[in-house]
Amino acid sequence: MKVHFIAIGGSAMHNLAIALHQKGYEVSGSDDEIFEPSRSRLLKRGLLPGQQGWFPERITKDLDAVILGMHAKEDNPELLKAKELGIKIYSYPEFLFEQSKKKKRIVIGGSHGKTTITSMILHTLHYWDKKCDFMVGAQLEGFDVMVRLSEDAPCIVLEGDEYLTSPIDRRPKFHLYKPDIAVISGIAWDHMNVFPTFDNYIEQFRIFADSISRNGTLIYCENDVEVKKIGEHARPDIHTIPYTIPPHHIVDGITYLTTKDGDIPLKIFGEHNLMNLMAASYVCNKLGISDTNFWEAIQHFSGASKRLQLLASNKTAAVYKDFAHSPSKLKATTDAVKKQFPDRRLVGVMELHTYSSLNPAFLDQYRGAMDAVDIPVIYFSEHALKIKKLPPLSVEDVRSAFANPDIQVYTDSAGLFRMLRKLDMHNTNLLLMSSGNFDGVDLDAFARELIQP
Repeated sequence: MKVHFIAIGGSAMHNLAIALHQKGYEVSGSDDEIFEPSRSRLLKRGLLPGQQGWFPERITKDLDAVILGMHAKEDNPELLKAKELGIKIYSYPEFLFEQSKKKKRIVIGGSHGKTTITSMILHTLHYWDKKCDFMVGAQLEGFDVMVRLSEDAPCIVLEGDEYLTSPIDRRPKFHLYKPDIAVISGIAWDHMNVFPTFDNYIEQFRIFADSISRNGTLIYCENDVEVKKIGEHARPDIHTIPYTIPPHHIVDGITYLTTKDGDIPLKIFGEHNLMNLMAASYVCNKLGISDTNFWEAIQHFSGASKRLQLLASNKTAAVYKDFAHSPSKLKATTDAVKKQFPDRRLVGVMELHTYSSLNPAFLDQYRGAMDAVDIPVIYFSEHALKIKKLPPLSVEDVRSAFANPDIQVYTDSAGLFRMLRKLDMHNTNLLLMSSGNFDGVDLDAFARELIQP
């Protein structure tokens, strides 16, 4: 099969391209910008386009399909050529569904936690050598790429993103997968540029739950008020499994699960991660993994990339990075670190980077989100505002929205990191939170520089 990717450089798109290449497909692609790690991964497989840009002459009648990425626009010249020639056009979630029609589909949805839950499930299946296809939004230890498609795996685990499918399909991605087993981890308003009200956002999860196959299973977090409503009003033919925070205790900065098999030490921590773990355990149960075997595997799970990821540490200090950007994620992440290390000072640095977080109309949602932090710091880039074509944002707007008198606000990343380099890190944790990268700062190198062994 011959497939062409429009916007091949995207996080999910380049991984799908590699997966199809490994499956034996003839793969080509185009993009007007390709960044790392996509560039190196595509180059390694001989899939990196020779030139950046859009080339409608690459769209020919011998193509079996075109896969359209969200980065492309509706007037993309390659897309217009594909329409003109009548070539089948898929979004990547549509194509994943086509590839998994005969498999058991497990879809993990939620405003937060979906990457971690998906990663926990894949880690456990990999630990016990169970065959499974997948698509996940973070790089995992022991996995070369983030998408796998095969002929022989009996199931596929999909991270169910609620964002839009493609420039020509305004449905949320997770509406297209039709799960046999679904998880909803939590609902906290996000993507206000697409879902203008909280009610509109909640409705997308109701639709997702209703898309579960007949006699399928919904595993849901009963600690979340809105998720619990959806779980308790699911179709009568859907089996429902609620989950909550499991019994546990913390000793010397290590969290232990309390189970019938004894205390299980974990490399992860925080109440949200513990709830994510329970969701993953119920999914694994449905896939034939016993509780005892799950506990054995999960002890070795160190987390997904950028999800409370430890960058550097010594006996009295640590630096973590996290994807936290929405108010609920920000509060959950800071609370988790503070509770795990109650005797350490917490310095929390959060970058406003998404459309919602940089929108003055949404900023008030962050009120109180940094209150667990001893030294709270917010960073935003005026360049990001211009790129996203958003109205100006002032330092006072940010201070007022967070309603925290101790908050420091920076608009220059060089100045921010000069300040951080001067910190006395004794008995201190530093938490760096963003869906971006603080304007290109190498956070791993910075953490190693800051923390002396």
